[in-house]
Amino acid sequence: MTKALIVIDLQNDYATGGSMALKGIEAAVANAAAIIADARKKHVPVIHVQHVFPDGEMHFFKPDTFGVEFQKEVAPAPGEDIVVKNHINSFLKTTLQDVLDKYGATELTIIGAMSHMCIDACTRAAVDFGYPVTVVHDACATLDLEFNGVKAPAEHVHAAFMAALAFAYAQVKSTKEYLSA
Repeated sequence: MTKALIVIDLQNDYATGGSMALKGIEAAVANAAAIIADARKKHVPVIHVQHVFPDGEMHFFKPDTFGVEFQKEVAPAPGEDIVVKNHINSFLKTTLQDVLDKYGATELTIIGAMSHMCIDACTRAAVDFGYPVTVVHDACATLDLEFNGVKAPAEHVHAAFMAALAFAYAQVKSTKEYLSA
């Protein structure tokens, strides 16, 4: 199998102090950096997905801002592909499928943000396209949510989505498990 690593939305607006700071983002970025370094060492293609809201309709990921740029610890190396998306699903109206085809990718590893949105959507879409997927859970981050008066801490949101993905969509591993495999 030919592997590819997809790094989703690890941009400055999600960092501490950013417009949409995520809980546990520092640890997730540190783990993501280790996974990216391992992929580069093994010549596994690293594909960076960058979320941009083109009309500035949201308070984050606005075009031509510091917040939309990649966090320096996980920034693309020269020659690595960048897929720009305007939707939650990294496959929707993007070049992601073309990039994966270019590498002959048959197996995907997904890391990044946010666990409950873009990680979930990309993982499910990838499986629908026939890819076996591994999600490295501690290289992903999310935030607190509230629905119908119920507040869910980020840790619970993350755990619920990782449990759902592990149930029927992906292998869900820690960074340590992934790097030692």
